[in-house]
Amino acid sequence: MLDDQLKSQLATYLGRVTQPFELVASLDDSETATQMRELLTTIQGLRSDKIALRLDGQDARKPSFSLQRVGSQQSLRFAGLPLGHEFASLVLALLWTGGHPPKVEQDLIEQVQALDGDFNFEVYMSLTCHNCPDVVQALSLMAVLNPKVKTTVIEGGAFQQEVTEREIMAVPMVYLNGQVFGAGRMELAEIVAKLDTGAAAREAAKLSAKDAFDVLVIGGGPAGAAAAVYAARKGIRTGVAAERFGGQVNDTLDIENYISIPRTEGPQFAAALERHVREYEVDVMNLQRAKALKPAATAGGLIEVEMDNGAVLKAKSVILSTGARWRNMNVPGEEQYRTKGVAYCPHCDGPLYKGKRVAVIGGGNSGIEAAIDLAGVVAHVTVFEFMPQLKADAVLQKKLATLPNVDVVLNAQTTEVLGDGSKVNGLAYKDRESGEVKQIALEGIFVQIGLLPNTDWLKGTVELSKFGEIVIDAKGQTSVPGVFAAGDCTTVPYKQIIIAAGAGATAALSAFDHIIRH
Repeated sequence: MLDDQLKSQLATYLGRVTQPFELVASLDDSETATQMRELLTTIQGLRSDKIALRLDGQDARKPSFSLQRVGSQQSLRFAGLPLGHEFASLVLALLWTGGHPPKVEQDLIEQVQALDGDFNFEVYMSLTCHNCPDVVQALSLMAVLNPKVKTTVIEGGAFQQEVTEREIMAVPMVYLNGQVFGAGRMELAEIVAKLDTGAAAREAAKLSAKDAFDVLVIGGGPAGAAAAVYAARKGIRTGVAAERFGGQVNDTLDIENYISIPRTEGPQFAAALERHVREYEVDVMNLQRAKALKPAATAGGLIEVEMDNGAVLKAKSVILSTGARWRNMNVPGEEQYRTKGVAYCPHCDGPLYKGKRVAVIGGGNSGIEAAIDLAGVVAHVTVFEFMPQLKADAVLQKKLATLPNVDVVLNAQTTEVLGDGSKVNGLAYKDRESGEVKQIALEGIFVQIGLLPNTDWLKGTVELSKFGEIVIDAKGQTSVPGVFAAGDCTTVPYKQIIIAAGAGATAALSAFDHIIRH
């Protein structure tokens, strides 16, 4: 199952195990169980002095296995094979169970350990989901740190009946004590904050007490990361407040056009951005959403940024790099059936629609890439494009034309998402040429119709274009002195990672120039 190179790497990692633990497998006669036995036997054989293997588990979910540190009440279980994107999650679970310390802030570890209650988590994931590992790893670590937290990681492909019965149509999907807790990418601090009701107030007080920054960057995508690095290299006090570090890059699968990096994946690129920023003396404040911007009262005064949790951060200059988000269709039924057939990430949720009929809304590059990706998994894909022709690059259109299970409908205006009250069962659209309203039966709708800038909180403060983008000049300066902007939230004409990074560097250099002159 694991090639020699992977075994060698795994053996190196397992060399860090310091405390003995058991792998306890609950198996059946399925092919997945056979593969699980092979995987666990390999793991045990690589570190037999610390890892014991038992095959007599009696858990109701089969095949599955638990990780149990000797002398602890740890409850962490993997149902199905944690391979693909989740292999790293398995390796980390093995290390943490074996006593290797996690790379997490000590105060967050203590916060997890202090949680009091009955927390029984079930997290459904798919092996192709690049948003799932963050959630899986966070909940796995919580189970290792606190015996009151029980976590079961479930590979949806191996437990299709559960997925169907619970009507799970998007991953990651998290249940707590049998009830839906959350869907989509979540970090450890975010999960803990939902459980620890006093965390927000404590965090707000902690942030408000910080000294003023020379440069405060709002947003942690490519533009924000580049801005932070360039500012920090000037030796000035730099802070980054980001809702999630990496921004929309976390939702991108393949990146093949960032010069000098032939190919990488979005989550890996996002993690590299954060690592690079943390190499400098940058105060990284993650999971922080900005709420309001207050310009300096006097020339050379401090600019204030109010956060959602009530904290107020102060700075001599501010760089806005809040990025953009997927545009919604804004039609009846879309919100009602979100995660119940309406999806936005074909790489994450595509495997849940195996053998089903789906639609892709949008004929640009992202839409056609999604259709090509889904065609290899689902029974049939119908692409709906509002305009008389597709907008995607010719090479993508040529590939699409070779796929036998893909249809394209042009001049189509989506009018309603149809459903049975619990999940999607169709789509209504208007033929823009004839005016006729038609319906198509399907089980999933993937929305890929462009981006909206995350600038709603800036209305009335800085000048915005008619599309909601922050208006900037060649140096990244906004209409407010000392406030600069970069990336997809601005009027820059092309929304690309490499352009955003360059714009972030420009904004940081401009902010530094502003500081030394004022």
